[in-house]
Amino acid sequence: MRLILLGAPGSGKGTQAERLSQSIGLAHIASGDLFRKAVSEGTELGKVAKSYMDKGLLVPDEVTIKMILKRISEIDQGFMLDGFPRTIEQAQALDKALPGHPIDKAIYISVSEEELVRRLSGRRICRECQAPYHVVSSPPKTPGKCDVCGGELYQRSDDTEETVRKRLEVYFAQTAPLIEYYKRDARLAEVDGQRSIEEVSRDILSLLSQKKSEYNHQVAE
Repeated sequence: MRLILLGAPGSGKGTQAERLSQSIGLAHIASGDLFRKAVSEGTELGKVAKSYMDKGLLVPDEVTIKMILKRISEIDQGFMLDGFPRTIEQAQALDKALPGHPIDKAIYISVSEEELVRRLSGRRICRECQAPYHVVSSPPKTPGKCDVCGGELYQRSDDTEETVRKRLEVYFAQTAPLIEYYKRDARLAEVDGQRSIEEVSRDILSLLSQKKSEYNHQVAE
């Protein structure tokens, strides 16, 4: 099975990707990790990507697609993409690059903007050991201090409410056409991401089980 996980910053997409990878054995392909690995190893694609990144430019879709396809070629079983595609142009390029067996399902973890702002703006990080906290859902025992090492907790500059809202505005503007793209041919599945991690995981696994049953039925025919 070939999947895409969609979700705004703070939707829990990364957590769900890890749980899916462990529970059903799908390879987790995170575009950000691929870029960092390629750049650090100095591969040809990594050098090309770095030349754009060093100039503060977006890496062209062509380069990103090649990097992802190279990783896909190394995988025998199914996979799930996390962080790509981000735009409808990237989605179209990906489908074109995967003839005969394109993406089976795009799972969108839906969370309201206000809930995303609450989650992201409430994050705090320890300056010493980088342990994460949240002022509402996982506060430290002593306000402002890390439970692990006693270090000072701080809010990252990109976690302030104003910055978070700007990030979300950009995300939703890019993602709305992408959601419609996968919805047109019934490849989109939307999951309510405002519940517990376990409930969201259960819904996603149920969707995938249904998709697998449909596929097996088609093969049998």
